Amino acid sequence: MGVLSRLRDCLRFGTRAGEGEGEDSLCNSWDLFFDLHSLQAATDFFSDSNRLGHGGFGPVYKGVLGNGEQVAIKKLSLTSRQGIREFTNEVKLLLKIQHKNLVTLLGCCVQGPEKMLVYEYLPNKSLDYILFDKEKSPSLHWTQRFQIIVGVIRGLLYLHEEAPVRIIHRDIKASNILLDDKLNPKISDFGLARLFPGDDTHLNTFRISGTHGYMAPEYAMHGYLSVKADVFSFGILVLEIVSGRKVTDRQLGADKSDLLTYTWRLFQSGKQLELVDETLETCNPSEALMCIQMGLLCCQAIVADRPDMNSLHLMISNDSFTLPKPGKPGLQGRGGRWTTTTNSSASLSNTKASTTLSYDAKQSIASSVEEFSRNSISCSSINEGR
Repeated sequence: MGVLSRLRDCLRFGTRAGEGEGEDSLCNSWDLFFDLHSLQAATDFFSDSNRLGHGGFGPVYKGVLGNGEQVAIKKLSLTSRQGIREFTNEVKLLLKIQHKNLVTLLGCCVQGPEKMLVYEYLPNKSLDYILFDKEKSPSLHWTQRFQIIVGVIRGLLYLHEEAPVRIIHRDIKASNILLDDKLNPKISDFGLARLFPGDDTHLNTFRISGTHGYMAPEYAMHGYLSVKADVFSFGILVLEIVSGRKVTDRQLGADKSDLLTYTWRLFQSGKQLELVDETLETCNPSEALMCIQMGLLCCQAIVADRPDMNSLHLMISNDSFTLPKPGKPGLQGRGGRWTTTTNSSASLSNTKASTTLSYDAKQSIASSVEEFSRNSISCSSINEGR
């Protein structure tokens, strides 16, 4: 079956959340198909002047439809080897979900070799475009950064606990957080997302997908995937938003190059506020301290100790909420530069992983891996928001 036929089946049986199953919703689903010629006209034949950026999927262009509506068109690279899987996955997922902190899919186009996704256009591009540019980052005030953190929490809470089916994004990072004209965040790029039907809370997978530096250790090492993997990635994102720097920046020297290790060191010495982006003119110290501690709680090595998104929402929206003290963070793939090779069972509870270490604190790492295995049962029995 061709991609177009598969997508048509998705649109027939995967109408948007809140729509009925009748003939009207079927007609609405067909409206999601865009004609290639109309998209070519909207983008001046995908000219470089309309190019917004380039991701793992392919280039993204700004377009103006015949009715004057501005859109963002994500074009599958013709040389992409895994793009069709991600393309189909994203269409199916975005038909099921709608939330103000998730990007809105307007439709798709499949004609000949061309495969495209059409989204609402967000004028402020992605968070990383502003956050990691020292000339632009001062314009992102503390209040706006805090509201972005709150918005991402709400979006992930919807995906994990409120959507028609539980969804793990698997690639939460600054470049996948888009900003609208009021700098409200919208989570984007669902090509790697996984659905968890029924009451399942985790799975063991041999296919590891995500971005280095953001992936939770238990997932990167053993293929153990749960909502807590998104929580870990979100923790890294929070620390980036507070600090205005990337998860890894070798230009900062050995002591500061790894964001998570550096933050943990500051927390242990009571100097957390040294992490705050120095380009900020003003900052709410109590909010900054809360965000830093929350980020470390999300990045704890022990999976079961990480808060879920509901707990994080309570933390950030309740002034009287007392945050627990975070435990040791999971540092896989960071400052220690240790790697692991896992057998095909990809199981935490009975792993025979062969691990190669080049790290001074080998005993500490061994303890972390043991903690993951010891807690796998409790993790799998956690009822994540159901």
